[in-house]
Amino acid sequence: MFISCGDILVDLFNQPTDSAGKVALQGHVGGSPFNVAVGLSRLGNEAGFLCKNSTDFIGQQISAYIRDNNIRPDWVLPSDLNSTLAMIKTNDDGSANYAFYIDNTADLSMQIDELPASFPETLDLLHFASYSTAVGDTSRALQALAKREAGKRIISYDPNLRPTVEPDVDVWRETFSVFSSVADFVKASDEDIATLLGEGTSLEGFAADTISAGATVVVVTEGSSGATIYSADGRQYRSRPLKIKVADTVGAGDTFQAASLHWLKANGCMKAGKLDVADADLQAGVDFAAVAAAITCSRHGADLPTLKDVESELALLP
Repeated sequence: MFISCGDILVDLFNQPTDSAGKVALQGHVGGSPFNVAVGLSRLGNEAGFLCKNSTDFIGQQISAYIRDNNIRPDWVLPSDLNSTLAMIKTNDDGSANYAFYIDNTADLSMQIDELPASFPETLDLLHFASYSTAVGDTSRALQALAKREAGKRIISYDPNLRPTVEPDVDVWRETFSVFSSVADFVKASDEDIATLLGEGTSLEGFAADTISAGATVVVVTEGSSGATIYSADGRQYRSRPLKIKVADTVGAGDTFQAASLHWLKANGCMKAGKLDVADADLQAGVDFAAVAAAITCSRHGADLPTLKDVESELALLP
């Protein structure tokens, strides 16, 4: 079983109108770690989510979406604070501009003493990502949880920086240091690495340093250029090139994360709280995740694929 932890919100997408005086928005439940939980569930895994969710009408919609995607709500705590909102404007190339509204919101209000005292024995992995790891009370709670559970469960981490939420890069650097020191699997985009460490930072060097900090597997994604997977035993593989028509890139990185974790579990790499990829075909793993992410890019919003969707597309590759 997997549990993803952290931010949960509604993405509000800008829609065209016939007048400058009109503003049209189309909403969809999202949030980086929540998208990962959805992806894992749609790929056929038992997945739960850990967060605080508002009891407002948006939070009620979020709760319904959690149920609709067969995500275990056991670790979702109610809050009378408002739901977080993310305003999204997509660019012509499908990339997205985000503006987050997070002041005094539910998903950033979790306290350390509200963390579960224990988890089921069937829990293989905890996943952490994005702004909930870096800002608000929730960041302190999640950092404490990751430290507490490291060694008992596999820890997965995606920094997924949101400078519009927290513009101080030093905060993100400190957060990255905390999570990368306990993480077994780390995925980061080239944009996140450039923001953390500066333009021109060697991606291979980043992977080597992160592995030296303790990770077993590191993946660096580079948008449409593909992704590279690195393992602690010195192997590295590049995803096969893909041709897709991009609708938008919302949720693509989260899909890659979920698909990677699914593949590792399905291929016997998660063993008693340890990540062991010694016998794993990592080329197949990075290709599986890249195809899953490409499917999401071909759809509007964070509409993550099922296992059947991914397997169908893999079968079409030359």
